[in-house]
Amino acid sequence: MRIEGSIIGFYEYMNLVLDVAEEIHSKTKSRKQLGRVMLKGDNITLLQSASN
Repeated sequence: MRIEGSIIGFYEYMNLVLDVAEEIHSKTKSRKQLGRVMLKGDNITLLQSASN
């Protein structure tokens, strides 16, 4: 599973705030709209630029 979205803010310890976030399951490719979320930095394993 991965989460995609636009970074709109970050805090100490690399916590990120994402807007228009989506949860994407790698096997089924299904997408679930999440809206605005905060990801804790210790759970983030990869940041990657997405093409528009």
